[in-house]
Amino acid sequence: MMRRALAVTALTSTLALAAAAAAQDSPDPIKLTLHDWTGQLITTTIMGEVLKEAGNNVEYVQADYLAQFAGLKTGDLDVAMEIWETTGREAMDEATATGQVENLGETGMQAIEEWWYPSYMTDKCPGLPAWEALLEDECAEAFSTPETAPDGRYLGGPVTWGGFDEERIEALDLPFQVIHAGTDAALFAELESAYQRKAPILLWIYAPHWAPIKYEGEWIEFPPYEPACYTDPSWGVNPDMTHDCGKPRGPIWKVAWSGVKDKWPGAYAAIQNFTLSNDEMGEMIAKVDLEGGTVDAVVAEWMDANKDRWSGWIGK
Repeated sequence: MMRRALAVTALTSTLALAAAAAAQDSPDPIKLTLHDWTGQLITTTIMGEVLKEAGNNVEYVQADYLAQFAGLKTGDLDVAMEIWETTGREAMDEATATGQVENLGETGMQAIEEWWYPSYMTDKCPGLPAWEALLEDECAEAFSTPETAPDGRYLGGPVTWGGFDEERIEALDLPFQVIHAGTDAALFAELESAYQRKAPILLWIYAPHWAPIKYEGEWIEFPPYEPACYTDPSWGVNPDMTHDCGKPRGPIWKVAWSGVKDKWPGAYAAIQNFTLSNDEMGEMIAKVDLEGGTVDAVVAEWMDANKDRWSGWIGK
């Protein structure tokens, strides 16, 4: 009987060890995508450094914001830490519907991405922030530049960000032209220059970010977004075209290749646990963009100050 008991105990222990080994994360690198704006670099680097603390092998891969879903579907890319409700929801929903990509929940940050103007432009364009004010010739001229006159100039984000600005201009018959900034840094450098000179500017501003905190201004109030606005031409003020509304607002999401939960179960749980606030992110972006800090230095400072918090994400 003793031998049988010992044999059963040994077998139970062996099975337990095998189950534990099966649940361990793969030694293969988890590929986290990097994009072209400071906040996303910070979010992704925090997650990557936390996963390293858990013993994971991490690889950062530069990828296009929307085109990355092709790689996430195949497992060539593993995790994307910022999919904005404002611009990425359609691509995310298409990818998750295939079953090859999984939504891992909200990051805790709430997204706004919309047309924004500095308050000093109000006198030159009466009626703001209502979008109808942009229809007036005097308003378009107030925001015009030699390259767009007599149309107004709207400074959009990099083309890879999406956002349907051209479609909106056409649907609402706005006398404006979209000029895309080449980079996130160029977008805000132009805002800084214009603001100091009190020069006309209408541009894409997003939150969480330091810009709407540092500068006094307003977002344009377009017709409120509803999903039908992007799919049903009969919805909205233009019965013949879609996109005659503002951009959606809402959470910033985390997504992953559907194989992550089986290949890296510990990392999978940690990514689900990850959360940051808008205020935290705005402060960190400001340290990089305004104070000259590096992403790595700002992330290291956050890690030092929040050890108990991120340790909970990885169950330590």
